[in-house]
Amino acid sequence: MTLNAQKLFEISGAVLNGHFQLTSGLHSPVYWEKFQVLQYPEYTQQLCKMIVDRFRDQSVQVVAGPTTGGVILAYDVSRQLGVRGIFAEKVEGSNARAFRRGFNISPGERVLLVDDILTTGGSIQETIAPIKQAGGTLVGIGVLVDRSTKTLDFEVPLFSCVRSETVAYKAEECPLCKAGIPLTKRGSS
Repeated sequence: MTLNAQKLFEISGAVLNGHFQLTSGLHSPVYWEKFQVLQYPEYTQQLCKMIVDRFRDQSVQVVAGPTTGGVILAYDVSRQLGVRGIFAEKVEGSNARAFRRGFNISPGERVLLVDDILTTGGSIQETIAPIKQAGGTLVGIGVLVDRSTKTLDFEVPLFSCVRSETVAYKAEECPLCKAGIPLTKRGSS
């Protein structure tokens, strides 16, 4: 049975409410725990198919994602498209990412970038940099959830399985902190 993307996140227990510190350092009353949905291969396949359907006619030659959730997504989207899937890892001591493990992108190769949760666009920008450095042609970006509160322009089409504008605060401006609600840090990159 095919369910809509929002429903897949809800039934898997991936949408959490409370006081959370996001990977970006921002605080939010809502946390999208993507690994709750990604633990189910059939849900992952359905979400990735949504991304595949959006970019199928873009002549994608390689799918790239940032570690960690992007690894799973790059694998399944590339499997469904019948192309290579690679991932970019953090460069220790910096905000940069790099393709390692023998992964490469040839000049002009058409790349689809996939990621799990979009809030500020940081991990996407970090992954775009090595794609461009290699001379790859970025054709689009697919994410599971776009929770951003401002329009982010990556200069290519952006597709999200779920669009859920979710407020996030700088720590010093967080009303949840001011109310004394305990802060939870769930994941990391």
